[in-house]
Amino acid sequence: MPELPEVETTRRGISPFIEKAAISAVTIRNFSLRWPIQQNLSKILTNQTVHSIKRRAKYLLFQCNTGTLIIHLGMSGKLRILESNTAPKAEKHDHFEIQFDNGQLLRYNDPRRFGAILWTKEPIEQHKLLAHLGPEPLTDDFDSDYLFQQSRSRKCSIKTLIMNGKVVVGVGNIYASESLFLAKIHPKTVAKKLTKKQSEALVKAIKKILQKAIQAGGTTLKDFRKSDGKPGYFAQELNVYGRKDEECTQCDGTIEHYKELQRATFFCPNCQQ
Repeated sequence: MPELPEVETTRRGISPFIEKAAISAVTIRNFSLRWPIQQNLSKILTNQTVHSIKRRAKYLLFQCNTGTLIIHLGMSGKLRILESNTAPKAEKHDHFEIQFDNGQLLRYNDPRRFGAILWTKEPIEQHKLLAHLGPEPLTDDFDSDYLFQQSRSRKCSIKTLIMNGKVVVGVGNIYASESLFLAKIHPKTVAKKLTKKQSEALVKAIKKILQKAIQAGGTTLKDFRKSDGKPGYFAQELNVYGRKDEECTQCDGTIEHYKELQRATFFCPNCQQ
């Protein structure tokens, strides 16, 4: 699943081509995504201008004249910038595309169809999908004091806590494992037992890991490609995720693996105690 760095990479990749451009046509080949695409969305979007593209958590927000187009990539969604005359490679997966007056084409491809394309006129911060989200991890709102307070009454594991979008957004499974390794915190640590020192180390680690991933272009996942068609390269630098039974990069220990809430978790039992 594309995580925050992949979504931010996509935003940065497509924005220069279509921000400030007017929509000349919209093609919807499949209305059945995670939620049905609005039947009259083509009519609504045509002749609108995309004034800006922002990101909130894993949602891309296309701010237009009369509202906001919300796109979520789901498990396997990809957005590509193409020339306007580019034919679909596989129509059953190229579900949605926007033609712009500057000759650019934005195409949404999603084999698993777990993504979403939604339209709203309400203030975007009030939308039901965004209203209860926690702070962005790379902002000053997410600091060690905040995380420490959020952890006080929580009986869940610290990994589960930092993956809770109501606590902090965008810390997906891969980056949670990597951040906990960098902070030297065992992922099964009960959240309410987190110390202030650990909270400080973990916040610092989360910010560092996410910033590094964004700079590298997002983690290479089977279903993810950047907007230019090239994969990200951060996966080559992962310390624990996907490295079960391999030697730790920091000690002589061996990376271990377990599942929690059906999510794979990787850690070093020597470095993370």
